[in-house]
Amino acid sequence: MANLKVTILHDVWEEDNVPEPEPVKVVSAKKGKRRRKKKDPLHDREEIFEALTKLGHEPSYHVLDGKNQSLLALAKCGADLIFNLTESYAGDDTMDKNIAAYLDLLHIPYTGGGPQALYLAQDKSLAKKIFDFHKIKTPDFATSYKGRTDHSHDIEFPLIVKPVSEDGSIGIDNGSVVESVKELMERIHYIHEEFDSPALIEEFIEGREIYAAILGNDNPEVLPLIELDLSKLPKGTPRIAGQDVKFFRDSEAYKVTKSAVAEDLDEETTKKLQGTARAAYRALKLRDYGRIDMRLNKKGEVYVIEANPNPWLASGAEFAMAAKKAEYSYTQMIDKIVELARARGM
Repeated sequence: MANLKVTILHDVWEEDNVPEPEPVKVVSAKKGKRRRKKKDPLHDREEIFEALTKLGHEPSYHVLDGKNQSLLALAKCGADLIFNLTESYAGDDTMDKNIAAYLDLLHIPYTGGGPQALYLAQDKSLAKKIFDFHKIKTPDFATSYKGRTDHSHDIEFPLIVKPVSEDGSIGIDNGSVVESVKELMERIHYIHEEFDSPALIEEFIEGREIYAAILGNDNPEVLPLIELDLSKLPKGTPRIAGQDVKFFRDSEAYKVTKSAVAEDLDEETTKKLQGTARAAYRALKLRDYGRIDMRLNKKGEVYVIEANPNPWLASGAEFAMAAKKAEYSYTQMIDKIVELARARGM
């Protein structure tokens, strides 16, 4: 593949607006490489920068800081391809689809989901309706916003209540699973007040939390399945991947949970999980790479919980873990994503 000028695009806002990390400096092989000293783990964008450098590309960073000047500068960045890591614009995480649409207007190829995929996946209620249309099993649900019900199945307790359009487990904690009308009303009120968002009310599926990382477009490859083991959570707490499990390193929930390759799934169950994940990936028009989050209950039934376009690509995250099990090095994984985007932009 020809060497490309690849711009790693990411966003910062408010407290995230910190000085940009220095790019990794690379000199010729004859003189050797200047390696960074061991310190805190690299940010995913730094790891991607290193991988792109190893592949012979010319990576650079571009930051969208919520100001028009950063958008105008993006139009003039001269990139052959954008590695799109943006999650929001000016602090609004519903704007990621608009960034993708802007790149489409600029006719600059970019990695990951287009505006349609980002919109469909973020609106969990709409995504579930699409899953239902395609006969992809997903928990029965209802949505409610300040007294107005947009959609409602005949659902039964226990239920899990969360914002309809937040990412990264925002709004999900031990109080999210409810078992009475009183608890349900209190949680709906909390979602409305805290997030000014419709509440998504789903039947809670007790079971194993399985993640399917997917690479590809026309014939997407489902990588080895990853399980988030929630079995060691403190007694009496719901088995859910809340913010404490995913991000709060000092919490007990974070310390006793871990993700690992799911080794004990039989062939039939594995095929069912992979087929369901691939169907969900296609139904929401995901492309290049994505992750489908599922629950596997004791009956062997598979439920899609949500789809994630452009999932986190840090070397320690579930996507890279699955790629490694599939015998992709980190650099090969990034190369595959770049090639998929480049081929689409030809």
